[in-house]
Amino acid sequence: MTPHAQLPLQAVLFDMDGTLVDTERLWWEAVEQVAGRTLTDADQSEVLGRPVEHTADWLATATATGASATDLAAELHREFAARVRTGIVPRPGALDLLDALARDGVPTALVTASPRAVADTVLDALGASRFAVSVTADDTGATKPAPDPYLAACRALGVDPAACVAVEDTQTGVSSAEAAGCAVLAVPSLAPIDTAPGRTVRESLVGITPADLRAMVTPGTAHELRVLTWNLWLGGSKVDDHRAKQLKVIAETGADVVGLQETGGTAAEELAEALGWHHHRAGENLGVISRHPITARFGDPDVGFYGAAGVRIAVAEGRQIDLWTCHLDYTPYGPYESAFDGVPAADLIAHEKVRLAQMRDTLDRIADVAEDAVPVVLVGDFNSPSHLDWPDVEWPVTKAAADAGLRDSYREAHPDPVADPGHTWSPIHPVHEDGSGRPEPQDRIDYVLHRGLTVLDSRAFVTGTPSPWPDVSSNCWPSDHAAVLTVFEVPRG
Repeated sequence: MTPHAQLPLQAVLFDMDGTLVDTERLWWEAVEQVAGRTLTDADQSEVLGRPVEHTADWLATATATGASATDLAAELHREFAARVRTGIVPRPGALDLLDALARDGVPTALVTASPRAVADTVLDALGASRFAVSVTADDTGATKPAPDPYLAACRALGVDPAACVAVEDTQTGVSSAEAAGCAVLAVPSLAPIDTAPGRTVRESLVGITPADLRAMVTPGTAHELRVLTWNLWLGGSKVDDHRAKQLKVIAETGADVVGLQETGGTAAEELAEALGWHHHRAGENLGVISRHPITARFGDPDVGFYGAAGVRIAVAEGRQIDLWTCHLDYTPYGPYESAFDGVPAADLIAHEKVRLAQMRDTLDRIADVAEDAVPVVLVGDFNSPSHLDWPDVEWPVTKAAADAGLRDSYREAHPDPVADPGHTWSPIHPVHEDGSGRPEPQDRIDYVLHRGLTVLDSRAFVTGTPSPWPDVSSNCWPSDHAAVLTVFEVPRG
């Protein structure tokens, strides 16, 4: 589907404890039990990502039990294994990523500092067939943070470490993988991990795809940019603790730039402040937040509830993009007219005149500031279906954007609208809210369009299974729209 499909990602190497399964805390609890005291942050370097023998040696000198390192190691084995047997919980997104790699034919290996007996227990729970190779503390002369385990896994798979991504949750494991020459995806479990060249840090594996991992083994050729568009639904105010939930979603997507609609006035500033990002607020409804510097702001600063606003963002050395966010009028709503009233195609198209005028104004504003060397991304809630999705209706709003040279990133990634509808309206409205019991027309009305970039992946994004309207206050997903996340390749300048 994309140029990255042929890039040389030869294998993905997974740490076990805290990365694939939630055992890091079990190990921490086992060490506390054997140590006879509560561990502190100062103990992390001796406990997290370390083999049993290392921690046992440390306990033998750091505690007053008088037990030998050998006896302590045996006790640690017993305590940890007992906890593992009582229930292994896969980390969020872990099984989805393993399944996606299997579908793409990318080999995987398990590389752990745990002993073989514990690793085999976990493999039985996860499915040993998911991994072509497993390397444990029993299989190499030195274990993490030495590079030996990852080098052993690469030799067993017959792959080049430089063409592999290691997935780790501790600094000890990251050091091991990087010493072996692997690119690293770090998903910290208990202790934070800083970003570094060749290292990508994400909050979780949720939403990580093989395309994301392929991009990590080609440093220096391109810059990955993750763009999210999200209608916050009146700032998120319908849902309890909405700001914290919004921050969690942004972290889970790994978004670099978010185009916002229905901000409730203050959302862009508050989200950016919490994230330590840059932001642009436009009126009471639109905003952009970005981990990359915003170098210019475009559009009418007093834009009303409907309209568009843009920014220029420095995304890499010598490389900028223009990103615009827009929100178009919601009435009359074409899918309702079609599904409930049987309005014919010609009239559906004619009724788009308000939104079409708003889109044309947006496109004119984009053209006024556009530069040939600067790619353009237009995101937003168009409140209109796509001409690419409906075979019998050439919806004019998306058609106008296409005629202006903007490509639909979701349809580039998923060309078949039947197989991959990508609905964004609405995760909380299975039935129409008028009380009639009629099914709510589900459709794709939120978009990430672009000109001048390469699409690596795109998906509609919702966390959890939101309860339907009106019982939404406790939903983890704080919106009535799905978001859309697109991963772009931005060539170096």
